Amino acid sequence: MLRTNKLVGPLVAALLLTTACSGEEPGSATGSKGVVNIDIHGWVGYEAQAAVLAYLLEHELGYSVRKRTMKEGDSWEDFEEGKVDVIVENWGHNDLKKKFIEQKKVALSAGLTGNQGIIGWYVPEWMVKKYPDITDYRNLNKYAHLFRTEKTGNAGQVLDGDPTFVTNDEALVKNLGLNYKVVYSGSEEALIKAAEFATKNRTPLLMYFYEPQWLFTKVKLVKVALPPYALGCDDDAKRVACDYPPYLLDKIVSKKFAQTGGKAYELVRNFTWTNDDQNSVASDMINEKMSAEQAAERWVRDNKIVWKDWIPR
Repeated sequence: MLRTNKLVGPLVAALLLTTACSGEEPGSATGSKGVVNIDIHGWVGYEAQAAVLAYLLEHELGYSVRKRTMKEGDSWEDFEEGKVDVIVENWGHNDLKKKFIEQKKVALSAGLTGNQGIIGWYVPEWMVKKYPDITDYRNLNKYAHLFRTEKTGNAGQVLDGDPTFVTNDEALVKNLGLNYKVVYSGSEEALIKAAEFATKNRTPLLMYFYEPQWLFTKVKLVKVALPPYALGCDDDAKRVACDYPPYLLDKIVSKKFAQTGGKAYELVRNFTWTNDDQNSVASDMINEKMSAEQAAERWVRDNKIVWKDWIPR
C-alpha cells in the first residue's frame, strides 16, 4: 500500500485516438470483447473496488474478467509477461514504479482512484479516554507495559498486518527510541479482529491501520500523532522517523493493456470514487455477508449517477 505519479504518456493517448477513429475495439485477450486480468490484493477495500470494476466491465461493456489473488510485489513482476492487466488500488510503491514504469516500461499509472489513503498507528478510543496523552508518540514509552505480550517480553507490542503491506514501523520504533517491538498478525482480517476484541473487552492495543476502511464505521479508533511527515523524510527506509505521508491512491495497468485494452482500459482510467463508496461495498461484504459480486451489484444499482460517466461511449 504510498505516493502516486500519473504517468499516462502521449503514446497511449495517440493509440487511444487511433482506436477511436478506426471504430475498432481490441481486447487484451480472447473472447467476444476480450478478457481483463485483475489481480486481487490482501485487503477488503481493494477487493471491493475490483468487484465494482469487474461488474461494470462484464455487465456494461461485455468483457470477461479473470481475477487472481496475489501479493502486491508479485503482481508488478507479472506485468511484463501479460499475466495481469490491472492493479486497481496502488499505495505508492515508488520503488516498483521506478523499476516497472520508468526502467522496464511495461506498466503505467491509469490515474487516481479518488480514495484518500492514510496509514498510521491507532489505539481504541477507550484508551484515549483513560490515558489522554497516549496519542502523543513521546508518551508511548511510559505506557509500554500496557502493550506487553508473550511475543515482546518487556517491550510493548505494535501490531502490524501482512508483512508485505507498506510499513515503516520497525524503523519508526528504532529511530524514535521506543521500547516496542513490531509483531505481524499476518492479515487485515487479523488486525480487524484484534481491534474488535480490544474495543469489546477493553484490552490495550497499539496497531498499524489505514483508511479507507469500513471498520471505522463500527469501531472507534484514534490515531497516534507521530512526528509530522515532511517531503523526503521517508526516502531512506532505514532512517524513517516521521509519520506516513498522505496517499493519493492510483490504478496501475500494463502498458500492453493501455495500448490494446480499448473500452476496458478507458473504464479503468475513468474510474474514480470516494472512501465512503469503497467502505459501503466493503461493509456489505463483511457485515451483510454478501459476495463481492453481490455487494458490487448493490452499489452499481444504487449509484448510477456516480458511475455512468465512467462508461466509454
